[in-house]
Amino acid sequence: MSGGSVFDSGLFGTPGGYAVRIRDLSGANGSEPVEVVRGFATLAHANAFARRYVRDSVERCRAPGMTPEQVLEAWFAYGEDAEIVGRDDQAWRSATELRDFARIPVADAEERNWRALDPRRYAGGDEGDEEP
Repeated sequence: MSGGSVFDSGLFGTPGGYAVRIRDLSGANGSEPVEVVRGFATLAHANAFARRYVRDSVERCRAPGMTPEQVLEAWFAYGEDAEIVGRDDQAWRSATELRDFARIPVADAEERNWRALDPRRYAGGDEGDEEP
């Protein structure tokens, strides 16, 4: 091959990395995010973090015996959403899986372990994701 890359650079890194906005759906913070998590070297890393964060938020809103509709209602009232900053067509969005999350309770705790993917865990250290 000459001149071009086989990989879509948007998936494997972007200058400055990716960020994920955490939004409080209760409206307590207005339209401002509760926090912005920065430091995701790849879109895949940001996507996985955002997905697990929302999955955890849905499960925290679930109570025994709730219907999927009640879980969604609770999440929209008290939950937290996560969105990739400057998202493109390949960024994960909660709307794509939210109904499934409400319908099917999490079976594996790892599905909601966003902390393991949080780039802030490695701030200031040499550990974490390697630079692309």
